[in-house]
Amino acid sequence: MSGRLPAVARTVVDVRGGVARARAGGRSIGLVPTMGALHEGHLSLIRRARAQCDYVVVSIFVNPTQFSPGEDLEAYPRDEERDLALAGEAGAHLAFLPPAPEIYPPGHATTVTVAGLTERLCGATRGPEHFSGVATVVIKLLNIVAPDVAYFGQKDFQQTVVIRRMVADLNLPVRIEVCPTVREPDGLALSSRNAYLTDGERPRARALHEALRAAEGAIADGERSPVRVLAAGRAAMAERGVEPEYLELVDPDTLAPLDQVGGPALVAVAARVGRARLIDNALIEVPYQSAPNPDLAAGASPAQSDLVSIPSIPPGPGRTNAGAKQPCSA
Repeated sequence: MSGRLPAVARTVVDVRGGVARARAGGRSIGLVPTMGALHEGHLSLIRRARAQCDYVVVSIFVNPTQFSPGEDLEAYPRDEERDLALAGEAGAHLAFLPPAPEIYPPGHATTVTVAGLTERLCGATRGPEHFSGVATVVIKLLNIVAPDVAYFGQKDFQQTVVIRRMVADLNLPVRIEVCPTVREPDGLALSSRNAYLTDGERPRARALHEALRAAEGAIADGERSPVRVLAAGRAAMAERGVEPEYLELVDPDTLAPLDQVGGPALVAVAARVGRARLIDNALIEVPYQSAPNPDLAAGASPAQSDLVSIPSIPPGPGRTNAGAKQPCSA
C-alpha cells in the first residue's frame, strides 16, 4: 500500500491538540469510531466523512468493555500498519490509537447505560455489559474529539439506535450519521469477524443475507404476519445449515417486536458460523394500514399500494455509500 498516512495520536492530549488546530483554522470535524481490522465498510464511512467534513478523525481501539466473558477480545484481528495505510488512503487526517489505560485509567468507575434499547437482540444474547461498554466508549470518544458529525454503519443497527438515544438524552452537540451496509457480491455484510470464516464456512455465512431477503420477499408478496415472515427467513437459513441466534422483526425506533407488519420494520438476525458471530439487518418500508385488507384475507393478490418498498442495496466491496453532500454540522 502507498499513499498519505494520517497523523497518529495515542493520548487524549494529543488528539485534542490535533482537533484544536483544525478548529482554529475554521475546519469542521468528522469522527469515525472503529475497532480496527478495517475493511471497505469502514472505508466507506471515512469517505463519507471526508466528503462532508474538512478534517476526519478515525479512532482505532479494540474496546475491552464491550466484550463479554469468553468472547474474542484477545483473538480480535489487529493490524495497525495496514489500518493506518487504509485510513489514510480513504481520507483520514488523524488516527487516534489509544492504549486501554488511556481510555480506562486506574480507578475508572463511570459507565453509561441506555435502558430499554439494550436488553433486546444482541443485548439479550451478549449480556448487558456489551452495550454499556459500547455507550461508554462512544461517549468518551465524542467528548474527547468533540466532532460535528460521527459516522456509523447500518450493519450495527442496534448500536446506532442506542447511540442516537444517548446523544439525544444527554443533549450532545453532534450529528449521528448512519451509512448503508457494504456487502460482498454474494450479499454477505462486511465485518472484521469475517476473517474467522474458513473456506468451508464462507458459503454458509450467506445464510444471514438470504434470511433477510426471504423475509423481505414474504412481505413484498403481501404477508403481514411476523410469525410467517420470520418462518420464511428461518427456512432460508436452514437450507444453509445455520441456526439463528436470533431472527426478529422489530420496530426500528424502539426495537420492540412487531405484532403485525404495517409500517417501517427492521428484520434483524444474528448467527454463529464456526468461530464467527455474524449480524445483519434490513430496513423495510411498508405503507401504514389503518385496517386489514379484506382482499388479502380472501387470498387475492395484494394491491400495489400494499406492497413493501424495499430500498435497493447494490452489493460489492467497492461500494462507497457516498450520498448527497450535507453540511458537517450538528
